[in-house]
Amino acid sequence: MERVDLSAHGFYITPDIGFDWIAGKGSPFNYFTYGAAFAEVEIDTLTGDFHTKTADIVMDLGYSINPAIDIGQIEGAFIQGLGWAAMEELKWGDDNHKWIRPGHLFTCGPGSYKIPSVNDIPLNFKVSLLKGVPNPRAIHSSKAVGEPPFFLASAILFAIKDAVVAARAEEGHLDWFPLDNPATPERIRMACVDSITKKFASVYYRPKLSV
Repeated sequence: MERVDLSAHGFYITPDIGFDWIAGKGSPFNYFTYGAAFAEVEIDTLTGDFHTKTADIVMDLGYSINPAIDIGQIEGAFIQGLGWAAMEELKWGDDNHKWIRPGHLFTCGPGSYKIPSVNDIPLNFKVSLLKGVPNPRAIHSSKAVGEPPFFLASAILFAIKDAVVAARAEEGHLDWFPLDNPATPERIRMACVDSITKKFASVYYRPKLSV
């Protein structure tokens, strides 16, 4: 019997792109996706725990073909970025983690490090798409969105640092201080200098990074 192909096939090559990596010239992308985010957090200065009270995001996706799907992608990427910015600390086998095989990544899955859960979703989470900005270089004047909103979650990291700044100011410490990414509860707590932390570390204490 003759085999009948019931599938439709199509191939598309994005026009007007190409980049010479040796010469450093060309256009590697057809268009760019833009966005902005604002976050408000509340920290517990005794435990270092935090919660995101508000997150507002605006994304430029041209004329969205399916806003519901695009907004879902934005929300998912932002929460993934929240984990990267404030939860998912990498622990490698080294002199400070001798219980891990040297050079071995211990935190390689959700069983060994904390990932965002439903309780980490901002209490007031608003996502909007910029209006009236068609993208003539793509299908139906739209723009693709996947993980570009991921880094917008850095707004949470900066909001946490602002909260720590306020906590340190109440103790009379107005100087610069380190707060590395991810801003885990342990790092937040030690950055919130008080009579308890002063017994164990200086006001400029910086936890060692396992990188």
